[in-house]
Order: sequence, then C-alpha cells, then structure tokens
Amino acid sequence: MPLDISRVRAILLEVPRHGKLAYCLLRDPRVPAPPKLALLGALALVVSPIDFPGWIPVPGDFDMLALGILAVKVFVDACPEAIVEEHRRALKAGESRFDEDVRGLVGAARWGSRRATSRITRLVAARQQRFLEDRTA
Repeated sequence: MPLDISRVRAILLEVPRHGKLAYCLLRDPRVPAPPKLALLGALALVVSPIDFPGWIPVPGDFDMLALGILAVKVFVDACPEAIVEEHRRALKAGESRFDEDVRGLVGAARWGSRRATSRITRLVAARQQRFLEDRTA
C-alpha cells in the first residue's frame, strides 16, 4: 500500500482541530457522560505506564498515538451534532472554551515571568549594591 502524503498531511492537520474540539466538548455540560468516560478511559490507556503486549487482542495491536486519535474522533462523533457544530464555530472564531483557557494560561505565564524577572532584578541590584559597599569599605 503506497504512502499517500496528502492523506497523511490532512490527518496531521486534523488532529489538533479534533483535539481542541474534544477539549471543548469535554468541558460542555450538555454532552452526555458516556462519551466523556469513553474518551477519558482511552486517553488514560494512552498515558498509562502499562504497556500492553502484542498478544492482547485489541490494546496490544494499537499504537498509542493511533488509539488516542481514534478515541478523540469517536468521542466527537458520539457527541450531539448541534453542540459539535457550535463548538466548531466558536473554535473558528477564536471564542471557544479552549481559546479562553489558553489566553488565561498565557496571561498567568506572563504574570509569573514578569514577577520572576522583577524579583531577579531586585536581587541582582541588591547584590551589586552590597558588592559596591564592600569595595568602598
């Protein structure tokens, strides 16, 4: 079976979109619990330190990346279509729960880095001041 580069590229571009969509759907209280539990169970299997041997029929045959991608796709497909479309529009407009959380995370990182930079600057200035005082004494 020849490798179709355009198909691989399409899949690679779709993975982040589906991941963001799955994140938004997981946080939406209107999405039923069973698809959420199935996704979380599959993702727990992906990040689990337990490596299933090849002789176990289903988990042993899947590559963990493929399992993760499949779990997200099945989860999105199991969610109500109206809610999925709502989240797709919000993601496209940059107004989704994912976008809000990323903006909050970036803001917190900026605040933390500014605070750390300010503290380091004060510590360096104090050390320089002590050094100058020691040299003149």
